Amino acid sequence: MRRGFLGRLLGLPAVAPAGQEQAARPARDKILIKSAWGSADPTQASFPFHHANAFAEAGHPVQIFLLGEAVVLLRSAVASSIVPVGWPPLAEAMAKALDHEIPVHV
Repeated sequence: MRRGFLGRLLGLPAVAPAGQEQAARPARDKILIKSAWGSADPTQASFPFHHANAFAEAGHPVQIFLLGEAVVLLRSAVASSIVPVGWPPLAEAMAKALDHEIPVHV
């Protein structure tokens, strides 16, 4: 299982050991994203939501675990004020995470 993880993550073809056939199945790894980044660094704070959305769109079951300063991000006033550099606003990413039904643990 460990050998195939990087290959599945990068989209490489699966290689089975000699004499064994690999069963064709879609890669569905369970993903847990942990973050403690708060509003002091808006770009880092928004990454868990953007990355979780990407994993969910790829078909992986994903969950977000926020701790420390990151817990404040769930307040609507804080979420609407965070705009990361080069990414859509956090409020949009959070709304998309809700659409994907991604559990957020605090």
